[in-house]
Amino acid sequence: CLFLRCWLFPFTYSFTNVLHLCPSQVEISLQSSFQPGMKLEVANKNNPDSYWVATIITTCGQLLLLRFSGYGEDRKADFWCDVMTAELHPVGWCTQNNKSLMPPEAIKEKYSDWTEFLIQDLTGSRTAPANLLEGPLRGKNTVDLIVEGSVLELQDMSDPFLYWPVRVVQNIGGRLRLRYAGLSEDRKDQDTWLFYLDVRLRPLGWAMENHLALEPPAELRSLKSAPDWQQALEDTQLDGQKSPLPLEVFKDHVDLPKHSFKMGMKLEMVSPSSQLQICPVSVTKVYNEIYFQVTLDDMSADAKPQCVVCHSNSPGILPVQWCLKNGVSLERPWGYEGQDFDWADYLKHSGTEAAPDACFPDTWQNRGFAKDMWLEAVNPHQPAEVCVAQITQVRGRLLWLRLEGVAKPLSECIVDVESMDIFPVGWCEANAYPLTPPFKPVCQKQKKIAVVQPEKQYCCSKIFVNHRCFSGPYLNKGRIAELPQAVGPGKCTLVLKELLSMLINAAYKPGRVLKELQELEDPSWDCQEETLKAKYKGKTYRSTIRIVRLADQIPDFCRKVCVKLQCCPNLFSPILVTDKCPENCFVQTKTKYTYYYGKKRKLSKPMGGEETAGGELAKPTRRRKKRKAIFVQKKRRSSAVDYTPAGSPQVSQHFSSSLSAPIVFLLQDSDDEVEDEEMALQSGSEGTSSEPREDHTDASSVEVTTSRPRRAATLRRAISMGTAMGSQEAAEGRRRSTRSLSVYNQNNNKYQPPKGQDMQEGQLVLDRNPLEWTVDEVVQFINSTDCASLANIFQEQDIDGQALLLLTLPTVQECMDLKLGPAIKLCHQIERVKVAFYRQYAN
Repeated sequence: CLFLRCWLFPFTYSFTNVLHLCPSQVEISLQSSFQPGMKLEVANKNNPDSYWVATIITTCGQLLLLRFSGYGEDRKADFWCDVMTAELHPVGWCTQNNKSLMPPEAIKEKYSDWTEFLIQDLTGSRTAPANLLEGPLRGKNTVDLIVEGSVLELQDMSDPFLYWPVRVVQNIGGRLRLRYAGLSEDRKDQDTWLFYLDVRLRPLGWAMENHLALEPPAELRSLKSAPDWQQALEDTQLDGQKSPLPLEVFKDHVDLPKHSFKMGMKLEMVSPSSQLQICPVSVTKVYNEIYFQVTLDDMSADAKPQCVVCHSNSPGILPVQWCLKNGVSLERPWGYEGQDFDWADYLKHSGTEAAPDACFPDTWQNRGFAKDMWLEAVNPHQPAEVCVAQITQVRGRLLWLRLEGVAKPLSECIVDVESMDIFPVGWCEANAYPLTPPFKPVCQKQKKIAVVQPEKQYCCSKIFVNHRCFSGPYLNKGRIAELPQAVGPGKCTLVLKELLSMLINAAYKPGRVLKELQELEDPSWDCQEETLKAKYKGKTYRSTIRIVRLADQIPDFCRKVCVKLQCCPNLFSPILVTDKCPENCFVQTKTKYTYYYGKKRKLSKPMGGEETAGGELAKPTRRRKKRKAIFVQKKRRSSAVDYTPAGSPQVSQHFSSSLSAPIVFLLQDSDDEVEDEEMALQSGSEGTSSEPREDHTDASSVEVTTSRPRRAATLRRAISMGTAMGSQEAAEGRRRSTRSLSVYNQNNNKYQPPKGQDMQEGQLVLDRNPLEWTVDEVVQFINSTDCASLANIFQEQDIDGQALLLLTLPTVQECMDLKLGPAIKLCHQIERVKVAFYRQYAN
């Protein structure tokens, strides 16, 4: 039973979940005929020959959650059962059939006198009807109890004290097609459509019980003689008594409240004939405390009164001045001579009073409806027709609808938010009822392909964010994990714009990703330009991005965006990656993955002045002429990578060479950042600062240079990677470092070592190899410098000596979130340690 409940629940919930904006009658129609609190007699599990009383706790379709009497508020013994298969009976069945009532073994000793307990427990309770537990109506919902041929009584439109039997011809999800008793199929044009919860519908025999008259409607009386109508009444009543409707059908009917209207009062009302105008009306008759009659005001000489029977909950009745307060046009009464209608003058000249606001229900409750929402609505001029409708205006309780597929001027109407003639989107499909489709746009023959064909392609299904896939160097893995699993379905450009905006916000440097996306273009794409924004360090950047419009181009677009951002091609894709990515991106290291999917040109050409694997010299690659020497030195570290196991005899040689490169790398990236801060993003900025610098790290370099180092552990892993270099090369590295410092000082005039020149005079002397420093020793060293305020960062990020020697300016800025000035100041102290390491320990 529990498995069946889990299988059925999504179907019930998925439909009812969209009903919060629609009238409550649709949601009520989906409810079970069984109500919580009803009592049943249920067979004991351990002893099928005995029964016990159980209470319905909740319902889910044809499933009931039951609790045996005697457990009180204890839920541990609650159990589910299927009405269609379980042995359930109404209270009293055991007595009628000589069956024994016996409590379950678990609570058998709880009460000494179970008879007295049952008397108290059942007093005032309600049992389930027998016909809902057996027979053809067993397990059906309330709306399904109304079958074809069922008989009800219908209140007359013009006299609330007259009723006449009607027979159900069709039941569409609770919307009933009714035929008056005495009329045949030939008179089907006289059929009436009403929802089964309409207050005009009553069970057979209700009029007689309330001493009301049974007469056919006035407009139909001429069709038959009085004896024929009487015979039709008797035949219909006899048929209805043979298969009466269960009273459960009417359990959700509301009781009408009393009204406080008086004769002569004025009010405003939606015209019952056109349903597109709001007109002044008057109370012309008060039947009783429930019903009254209103008549449209008409001052013309040949006026024919249009009267409507109303009650206090009637839809469309409004207080005086409602149209004025809501900015809606109020139609003048026929024959009114004034140019502009004014309620004050009108009431004064007619000698009447306005109905007080207390006479009306909440006229401002709109239940969350808004302009441009879609729903399905009954065509008021063809009640058998249900159309696609769009809300064009919402004013208080009233909705202005445009019916698609209906010719003007009948395509517009006004309905109340509680109207039983509006339904949620999908209601017709759920009830297998035809929905009138919208008119197709009229166009020239040669334009049919351009107008009609793309309509099926401009919308796409879901685009998935596959969180397990490799995120690349630009996107933050943690922020990617916070994104929703999918975006869409919807219009292609809107879905892609939303997705790209999320990716930009998930980037380490959103402006950089925005710049990369700006360069994305393919001549074969059918694109639409969209403006996207990126915010970084208090600045906002905007750029125009070309986004595909057609659904069949989305897979190619998504893949090229992923390749552009050097991430897995399936990071976001129309295909959901549930377990293992087809690209096997999770087994790739960042360096190898960037080689396969990133910018391969950086790996394919060794940098200038260095030897390739074959021993040949490659031409240098110059990015800026004035930085040629620095770039060559930087690339030397990248292309000289070897995977020497950690702890090998070559470790000290590795540091003699590979740690000479970080010095030059530090200086070069500092220079890049200064230049990049002087350049504005081409797409435009709302501030005066530029897009943060672009990392010029080679795609083939080790992880410490291509990725954003997060912790010292990442830096320490790089120690095991490098190429063994001799002491001669180490000395050459020190000379290059000193020379590069001079170049940096001359060109930028920013990095100024303190007097004494640590490189030559007053050099730092280390009493212990910094490779062996602990975190506390690193903190102790920083505290001894003019950067003591930053010592806590080294403690928090667990930076030991090995990690300290691998720090560069980009690393310091990004991991420690320091500005350029303090970062350079800190890097100077780190350079002192590096130079001392080369001099004392590298050889």
